[in-house]
Amino acid sequence: MNIIVGVSDMKVSNDPDSVLITYSLGSCIGIAIYDAVVKVGGLLHFMLPESSLDLEKAKKNPYMFADSGIPQLFKSAYKLGAKKQRMKVIVVGGSQILDQKGFFNIGKRNNMAARKMLHKNNVIISYNNVGGNSNRTVKLAINDGSLGLKISGQGEIKI
Repeated sequence: MNIIVGVSDMKVSNDPDSVLITYSLGSCIGIAIYDAVVKVGGLLHFMLPESSLDLEKAKKNPYMFADSGIPQLFKSAYKLGAKKQRMKVIVVGGSQILDQKGFFNIGKRNNMAARKMLHKNNVIISYNNVGGNSNRTVKLAINDGSLGLKISGQGEIKI
C-alpha cells in the first residue's frame, strides 16, 4: 500500500506492506529513516529551514520546517520501537529549481539546516543526494528498507 507524504508532511510506518513516497522534492528536503531490526521507517518532506520564520505556521504544521519536523520524525519512529543508533538516514532534495541565480538559496539553506540538526543530535547520514537543479522522488519500502530515488532526467536508482 502506497502512503503519500505531501509537502510539509511526515509519515512513519511499521506496516511491512507500506511504501512511503514523496514526490517533487525541489528546494525542499526529504529525510528518510529506517530501522531494519524493528522494520520501522519514516519520511519527512520539509519546505523551510527554521520555524522562527513563521511561528504560527510552525505550531499548526511542524513538518514545514527542518528544526521542528526532524525531531517529530524521529520521535514518531521511536514510538514504534526504532532506535537512533540502528537507523539508516537518507537526505535528498535541496535543488535550485525556481531560484536559478541563487538569490534565496532555499535549497542550500534547507540542506544546511538538516545537516546541522542531524549533526547536533549525533545522527550519521547514510546517504546524501542534494543540490543541483532537478526534482527528486523518494520511495521507502517498509518491508526491507529499500529506497528508490528518481531524479528528473536521470531515471531511478536503488539505495
